[in-house]
Amino acid sequence: MKFSEDVDSKHRLITAYGDDFITVDEQRFGHPLALTETQPPQRWQASGIATLATADLDMLLVDAPEIVIIGTGMTQQFIPPALLHHIMQRDIGCEVMNTPSACRTWNIVVAEGRRVAAGLIVGER
Repeated sequence: MKFSEDVDSKHRLITAYGDDFITVDEQRFGHPLALTETQPPQRWQASGIATLATADLDMLLVDAPEIVIIGTGMTQQFIPPALLHHIMQRDIGCEVMNTPSACRTWNIVVAEGRRVAAGLIVGER
C-alpha cells in the first residue's frame, strides 16, 4: 500500500509497505525495522516474535516514548507477557498488531505529536 506524503511533516513517515518491505520517507527497507523519533531507521534484530528479546525492546526505549508499537508481520501475534512487562514497567504503553496496522498507527500517532517508537517485522506470516 502506498500513502501520500505529508510534505509539512517534521517526523519520519511510513510512506508505503508490503509483505516484505517498509518504506520510510521514500527509503525502502526489506528487513525488520526499528523506528524512533531521534534515530534514523535501523535494522531491528527481531526477525519474528519467537526471537524477540529484551535487547530488541531496549532499542525502542532510548527516547522514553509514550507508546511503543510492535508490528508482528502480516498476522497479529502476541508477545510474551515478560516482554510486555519490560515495556510497561517503565510507564510506557505498548500496542501489538500486525505490521500493516502498525505502519498506519505510526503515522497517526506521529501526526498527533506524541512520542512513539516502533519495532516492525516484515515477511513473517
